[in-house]
Amino acid sequence: MPVIAVINRKGGSGKSTIATHVAARLARQGHAVMLGDVDRQQSSRAWLRRRSKLDPAVAPPVNGWMVDQASVARPPAGVSHLVLDTPGGLTGFELARLVMWCDVILVPVCDSAFDRESAAACHAELGSLPRIASGRCRIGVVGMRIDRRTRGHEVLQLWCAERGMHFLSSLRNTQLYVQCAERGMSLFDLPAAKTGPDMQEWAPVLAWLDARCAEVAARAPVDAAATPRPRVPAPGEPRAAPSLEAQPTLDSRFGEAAAAGAQRPGVWTRLRRLLRA
Repeated sequence: MPVIAVINRKGGSGKSTIATHVAARLARQGHAVMLGDVDRQQSSRAWLRRRSKLDPAVAPPVNGWMVDQASVARPPAGVSHLVLDTPGGLTGFELARLVMWCDVILVPVCDSAFDRESAAACHAELGSLPRIASGRCRIGVVGMRIDRRTRGHEVLQLWCAERGMHFLSSLRNTQLYVQCAERGMSLFDLPAAKTGPDMQEWAPVLAWLDARCAEVAARAPVDAAATPRPRVPAPGEPRAAPSLEAQPTLDSRFGEAAAAGAQRPGVWTRLRRLLRA
C-alpha cells in the first residue's frame, strides 16, 4: 500500500491543499484512499466532513483516518492508498517515526526566501533518514502559489537543482483552491473547462506520483515473500497477543530503517520500544 506524506516544517506552505487534492484524485481513479490528518489544525479533517455530504457521483468519497503524532498505526484493511497531512514544525524523532511508514513525500514550497530556507533544512533532515537515504522513500518538491510564467517559478526550479532536490511543478494561486476547500472538493472534481491550466500544472506531479506508486506495488510481493508469515493457531489453540514480529509491514519497514540507521542505534531502539508499547 503506497503511503504518501505531505511534509514541510513551515506552517502555511500549502500542505493541506496538496494532501486533499492528492487524496481526491486517487479516489477519482477508483482507489480506496484514506486521508490521515496529523496536523493540529485539522484542516483536512474539516474538508473530509464537508466532502462526506456531497454526491459521490460528483466527489468520490475519501475515508478519514483518526491519527495523531503520538500514535501512527496501520490503517484498516481494504485501504489501497494512504495520504498523510502533517503538521508544521515536524522534526527529530517525530519526523523519523513518521517517515518510517512513507513511500512518497511531497514538499510544498512557497515563493519566498524564508520558505526556501525552511524547505532546505527540512529536505536536508529528510535526506539523512535511513528510509530515504536507501531509496525506499522518494521526495518531490512542488511550488505553491507560483505562476509558472513568472520569475518565481524559475528561481525555485534553479534553487532545487542546486541542492539536488527533485522539482516537479508549480501550482498557481487561484480562487479555485479556496472555493474547493470550502465545499470539500478538489480541482479534479470540477469540469475540465474550468481547470485546464491547473491540470497542466498538476500533470508532472501526478505522473511522478503514479510512477512512485507503481514502484511500491511492484516491490510489494518481494517484501511480502521476504517477511515470514505468522503461524495460524490450530482450532481451540489459545491465540498469543500480537507482537511486532507478527506484523509484516511494520516489522519489515522497521528492519530497513534500523539496518540503514545502525550508526544511530539509540534513536531506533527507542522507536522500537515505542512501537511495541
